[in-house]
Amino acid sequence: MSSFQYIDNELHAEDVSLSEIAREYGTPTYVYSRTDIETAYNAFDGAFSEHSHLVCYSVKANSNIAVLNLLAELGAGFDIVSGGELQRVLKAGGDPAKIVFSGVGKSELEIRMALQAGIGCFNVESTAELELIQKTAAELDLVAPTSVRVNPDVDAGTHPYIATGLKKNKFGVSRETALEMYRHAVTLNNVQMVGIDCHIGSQITDLSPMLDALSEVLQLVDDLEEEGIALEHIDLGGGLGICYKDEEPIPMTSYASAVLQAMGKHEHRLLFEPGRSIVANAGVLLSRVQLLKDNNENHFAIVDAAMNDLIRPALYDAWQEVSEVSPGNNRQTWSVVGPVCETGDFLAHNRELAIEAGDLIAIRSSGAYGFVMSSNYNSRNRAAEVIISGSQHFCVRQRETIEDQIRLERILPATT
Repeated sequence: MSSFQYIDNELHAEDVSLSEIAREYGTPTYVYSRTDIETAYNAFDGAFSEHSHLVCYSVKANSNIAVLNLLAELGAGFDIVSGGELQRVLKAGGDPAKIVFSGVGKSELEIRMALQAGIGCFNVESTAELELIQKTAAELDLVAPTSVRVNPDVDAGTHPYIATGLKKNKFGVSRETALEMYRHAVTLNNVQMVGIDCHIGSQITDLSPMLDALSEVLQLVDDLEEEGIALEHIDLGGGLGICYKDEEPIPMTSYASAVLQAMGKHEHRLLFEPGRSIVANAGVLLSRVQLLKDNNENHFAIVDAAMNDLIRPALYDAWQEVSEVSPGNNRQTWSVVGPVCETGDFLAHNRELAIEAGDLIAIRSSGAYGFVMSSNYNSRNRAAEVIISGSQHFCVRQRETIEDQIRLERILPATT
């Protein structure tokens, strides 16, 4: 059950009204529920309690260090895709030995940083990357724990921008290439092959493609063992979908049961990389209606949040629920748009809302891929971030100022 509920006709996060948050921190503001984050993580972790496993939260979904710290204290590992995310996890108290480093374009500097930090595993996505890791590890006189990310050519049935398991996608390598990489890796002195990785996409609501991918991975694991290459873990990535509108997410218990049944005789440690399913429904974007505008048959609610704050609707044509913080009585169909100078600057179309200028709205399911994808387009300051814990609220990222934006910029010196 969500911690965002109405109490006396006022939308609350846990025990705090969102109106109070707006008064204290202004708008737009991202608001997260500590309880919802912890509940989602514990449900995932607990579902696999009977099998050796590690839940590595996908940092790219929401990288606020307070969120990372909450998860680190619960024992989570972390899936990172950049040196910056590595530094955030370490700053938040994450265990480097529980970090997996994914991504197709790791730089030599990032690899060096990760090796020196002592991360748990690199998910390697090309032969060239394997060679770069070997070279860098040799220079440091270290051994790099490594797995190969296999692309099983499985259609996850999701948005094309977040599908990653097809041959046409940039991620991973084919089964044939993976075999060659493992055979080559065992000849290298500074690489140790400890696992195998597979991730086919995000916002998946059908078990079938996930099980198809697992079947491909297990067959490859068996083939490697026949050649004397034994692996310690199988990383199944993330991708479990959530309910934004009318989707039917895969129940956590059903997912765990199906995965463990498919594993059969394989006793490898399982790694997972969930992001959206942990934090998406734990957050809202709180915004205030600036003014209402009628344009012939179209009715626009112009709010102080915009595509620079939440780009998912503009980028993916994504649907997210919009709720009034204090619902009125006069319901009408509105398109919720922002002040950015783009026709694509919309947050929702054709929503039945009872609102007036000055009212507050909450854009639900914004805990993932919300603030992390925000920008300063139109020189707009990025939003504040607040975590609710029971009846308490904590600002975990202050609202940006224009001084923050231009701090690193310089004008040209005067010419003579």
